[in-house]
Amino acid sequence: MTKIIVYDVYTQALQVFQRNENDPMPYSYGRTMLVREFRGSSRSSVLWTTNAAMEAWNATRRTYGNPIPFRYAFKRIWEGGHGRQSQHYAGLAFDVGQALTQAQRNRIWQVANNLGVWVYVEPQSMTPTWDSVKLRENHST
Repeated sequence: MTKIIVYDVYTQALQVFQRNENDPMPYSYGRTMLVREFRGSSRSSVLWTTNAAMEAWNATRRTYGNPIPFRYAFKRIWEGGHGRQSQHYAGLAFDVGQALTQAQRNRIWQVANNLGVWVYVEPQSMTPTWDSVKLRENHST
C-alpha cells in the first residue's frame, strides 16, 4: 500500500490517499495513470503531487484521445537521474510515450504544448524517445 499526498491548489489543503500499485492515481480519470506508472522506479512508500498536475494530465490524455504509455512522474532527490531542481521531486513532471512511434510522440507533444495547461513542455530535441511535461506551482500571485 502506498501513501499518496495530494496538495489541493484550490483549498490549499493536503489530502492523503492509500492506494495499491495497480490502482489509479487520485484525480486521474479512469485508469489513465496507475500508481505504479506515476511511481516509476522510485522505492518511496510515500508519493506526492497536486490536483492541478493531475488535472493537466487529464486534459492532455482526453485531448490526445488514446492511451499514453507512462514511464514515471515521481522521484526522490537521492534516487538520481535529475539535477537538484527537478519537478519530478514534487511529482509535477511526467515522462511519457516511450513505447510510441515518433509520429505518436509528436502528436502528444503538440497536444501538450497547445493545451496551455503545462508550464513547460520539453523540446523534443532534448527528449528524443519520450515526451516530458512539467507543471511548476506558483499560486502566490
